[in-house]
Amino acid sequence: MATGLSVFGGCDSDPSLTEPTVRNPLRLPPTITARDQTLAATETVLELDDGKTSRAWGYNGHLPGPTLRVRRGENVNIRLRNELHDETTIHWHGMIVPHSMDGHPLDAVSPGNTYTYHYPILQRAGMNWYHPHPHHHTGEQIFGGLAGALIVEDPEEAALGLPSGMCELPLIVRDARVDSAGNLRYRGTSSGFKGDFGLVNGVPYATTEVGNALYRLRLLNGANARVFRLALTNGAPVTLIGNDGGLLEVPATVSRIDFAPAERLDLLLDLRQRAVGERVVLRCDRAGWDLLEFVVTEEIDSHARVPEFLSTIEALSPADVSEERTFRFEGNHRINGKEFEMDRVEFRVPLGRTERWRFQSDGGAPHPVHVHGASFQVESRRGGRGRLFPWELGWKDTVLLQERETVDVLVRFEHYTGLYLLHCHKLEHEDGGMMMNFEVY
Repeated sequence: MATGLSVFGGCDSDPSLTEPTVRNPLRLPPTITARDQTLAATETVLELDDGKTSRAWGYNGHLPGPTLRVRRGENVNIRLRNELHDETTIHWHGMIVPHSMDGHPLDAVSPGNTYTYHYPILQRAGMNWYHPHPHHHTGEQIFGGLAGALIVEDPEEAALGLPSGMCELPLIVRDARVDSAGNLRYRGTSSGFKGDFGLVNGVPYATTEVGNALYRLRLLNGANARVFRLALTNGAPVTLIGNDGGLLEVPATVSRIDFAPAERLDLLLDLRQRAVGERVVLRCDRAGWDLLEFVVTEEIDSHARVPEFLSTIEALSPADVSEERTFRFEGNHRINGKEFEMDRVEFRVPLGRTERWRFQSDGGAPHPVHVHGASFQVESRRGGRGRLFPWELGWKDTVLLQERETVDVLVRFEHYTGLYLLHCHKLEHEDGGMMMNFEVY
C-alpha cells in the first residue's frame, strides 16, 4: 500500500508532492437494496495510506456507506440506528420525500435510538445520496465519513444500454485532513473546512484496473467546502450525460468541470481505443491532485455506446411564474440578513405553482445552494462567470453561486406539503446558520 508519499505528511495541495510511485486500489462500497434494511451510524476504522488506519464514522462500518440501488415505483424502508455519541439524522439528498422523512434537524435521532424512513421512489433515474443533517454538526459528521450513494433506476435509462456492472463506477470525491496520529481531523472554520489531500471512495491516490471499454463514472462531490475542477491529465474530453436530477436531454463533450459540494455528475469515459498498459488519470486542477488513475489491463468486448439522445425533460416555463423570491447569501452565516432558527418558518410556497428563486452572493462564496423537497431548473447566471454550463442543464437540486453572481432558478413543488429547507451546502456555512425553513402548502 505504500505510495511514495504519505498523506500523513500534510502536503497541503502542493502539486509537486502528489505524484506517488505506487497508488492505492480503489474500493467500491457494497451495494444493497433499500427495502427492509438497517443503516447503523457507528464508529469504524478507515485504511488510508502506508498501511496506517484512522478512526472514522461510517454506515454499517463502511466509508462511504453502502450504495443503495432502487427502482422508480419501489418503496424505501430503512431503519437508522444511531450508535454515535451525538444525535443524527439521514437526509435523502435529491430525493422527493414527505417532510417527516427528509431528515430535518427537528427530527434528530438521539444516541441509542432508531428511526425508520419509508417513502415511495417518485423521481426519474439518477444518482442521489444520503447523509446526516443534525443542526450544528452536519459538517463534522459528513467529514467523519457518514455519506453514501443512492442510485435510482428506471425503464427509460435501462433502455439506453449505458455501461453497467464492472463498467459503472459510483465515486464519492472529497478531501480530508489527518492529525499527527493519523486520524481524520476536523477543525471547522466559518469560511469552510478544506482538507490537505483528496479521497475517492475513502481512498487517497486511488487506482483501478479497467478494460478498453466505455465506462460510466457516477460522481458525487462529498466534500465539506471544496470546489473540485475535474479534468483528465492528458487533456482528453469526457462525455457528460447527467447531473443531480438524472439524465440530460443530449450528451455534451466537456474537458473541464467545476464541481461543487453536493453536486453530482454522470460521465462516460471512453477507453475503447486505449491499449493495454495505458493510464488515464482524473485530476483536480485547482488543488493539483491526481484523484483516480485508470490502468488499462485487458481487452474486453463492450456493447455499450454513447446515445445520441438521452431523455425528454419538461421545461418549466417563465410564463407560468406566479411568484419571485430573492435570497441573498451573506458572508458565512446569513440568508437575507437572518441566521437559521429551528422553529421559524421564513416563507410559504403553494403546491403545484412555478416560482422563480433568485440566489445572490454577498460575500463568503462559493455558496453551493441546495433546495429540499423539489428539483429546479437553472434559468440564468449574471455577474461572475456570467453563463450557464452544460452540467447545469436539466434538473438540479444544488447550484454553485460564486462571488458577485446572481443565479435564477425555476422551481415547482409537486408532491408533498410540509416543512423543508433551503441552505448553503458549504457545510460550515449551513452549521453556522446559512439555512432557512420554508413550508409547502
